[in-house]
Amino acid sequence: MFRFEVMKSRGMVHMKYTGLAGGKILAAFVLVLLSFGKTYSQITPQDMEKFHIMEDSMIVTSDSMYDGFLPDDHIIYSERFAKQLVRALKIPNSYLYPFDSLKSRINIIYSDDNSFRIFNWAILPTPATKRYYGAIQMPDAKLKLYGLRDYTEELGKGTEDSILTGGKWFGAIYYRIITHEVDGKVVHTLFGLNSSSPISNKKVLDPLIIDEHGVTFGAPIFGVVSENFPQLRVNRFVLEYKKEVQVFMNWDKERNVIVFDRLVSQMNDPHRKYTFVPSGEYDGFRWANDMWNYIRDLMPITLLHDGEQPLEDTK
Repeated sequence: MFRFEVMKSRGMVHMKYTGLAGGKILAAFVLVLLSFGKTYSQITPQDMEKFHIMEDSMIVTSDSMYDGFLPDDHIIYSERFAKQLVRALKIPNSYLYPFDSLKSRINIIYSDDNSFRIFNWAILPTPATKRYYGAIQMPDAKLKLYGLRDYTEELGKGTEDSILTGGKWFGAIYYRIITHEVDGKVVHTLFGLNSSSPISNKKVLDPLIIDEHGVTFGAPIFGVVSENFPQLRVNRFVLEYKKEVQVFMNWDKERNVIVFDRLVSQMNDPHRKYTFVPSGEYDGFRWANDMWNYIRDLMPITLLHDGEQPLEDTK
């Protein structure tokens, strides 16, 4: 089950999320907002005008952080952009402002229970490297923001096993968030892409926990054994593969599973992840017993030899 606790303080109404169950979470949150719309502070016309002006300024800055002539300028303008974003978010009730125009320049994604949103983007400090920036905003009337620091390079071979706190973050651009409850804690599974390496890309499933201690990335919720610590499960699931290929990893609503490409090395060397390409077969994860359970051959494929004909479906 899930519910929202509504608390009044200093003339404001605060909504505290205290649990969840599968399905229709976002719709329930919207209904709560509508029910308390008269008491929950809205954005004033004066503040709305400020948002429009500041959003326009951020779009101009983003042009330079992506397309500046000198690579070093990308970092300078990205940091300027981050400061502009923070100033805009300090306007009361900024969580209610969607930044629709800015969505064409950076990634803005909401959790499926609408308990937070993430701003993130990537720049090229050099033609061969990429650096990620991000921040997590909570839906409080007064700004509550967690800044994220790209820790990709420092992780090295410990990417799958690490648990990151204090704003450290395996940088990625996120494209989906799925929420569950594990042992009384809300855990969000983030789907992301990290393309910072010059020779490989990484698709990642990264658990996120936000509690009174702050933000934590990584949790042993995957039914996959660690390569570095065979007695333990990985804390984030990573598919690393050859730079030039496309790899699928996303949610399949009909099957109620995560589907992803099974990868193989073109050189038959499992240690050279930059040689991995899709095999044509698919594996997956299904949520049960407070974890993502690994499913091999999620969609079995019959391999035909030369001259063989596929079997006809007689159903």
